[in-house]
Amino acid sequence: MRYDPSRPAGGRLLLTPDDKEAPARARRLGEMHLGEGPDPDLDAYADRLAEQTRAPYAMVNFIDENRQFFAGLHLPDVLPATVVKPDGTAPVLGRELARDHGFCPHVVVRRKALVLEDVRDYPRFAGNAVVDDFGIRSYLGAPLIDSTGMALGTVCVADVEPRSWGKPGLETIKASAAELVARLERRVADGLPLL
Repeated sequence: MRYDPSRPAGGRLLLTPDDKEAPARARRLGEMHLGEGPDPDLDAYADRLAEQTRAPYAMVNFIDENRQFFAGLHLPDVLPATVVKPDGTAPVLGRELARDHGFCPHVVVRRKALVLEDVRDYPRFAGNAVVDDFGIRSYLGAPLIDSTGMALGTVCVADVEPRSWGKPGLETIKASAAELVARLERRVADGLPLL
């Protein structure tokens, strides 16, 4: 882990995991043509995952050396009131995030699912930029580990309210990750559509 010195003194420090596999992951993503742009099939996958978990945000996220890319993205039709600022503006989550934003880089380095029912309960995660910028309060994500053993990225959902994901949520996200990796590898191997 390394501390982000750009955070104000006395403020919460953001811990970003060291990711020694990032160069190899970037090569593997390139070989699979993943994370190069939005993918309508992965957007549809994120839509279904959001519906299944009743989460306002769902992502299929590929992480390389410099960024996170949401090749599959589900956003709420109407932003939750907790995200809208008093002046009526709200941050817009795009397809890319820096590697030190969010929780997916932690999932990839840990290589196991992460359940945060209320991120404010975890000092390590409470100071993350997505908490401040987008109002994210809960997160559920699992790594996308392919048949070579490479963690390509994550499949995840997030909410602006604390959520008790419980064992069913954990099982859902892990099963989703395993299913999606199988589909991605099948698509790469023989050109079948993802969904």
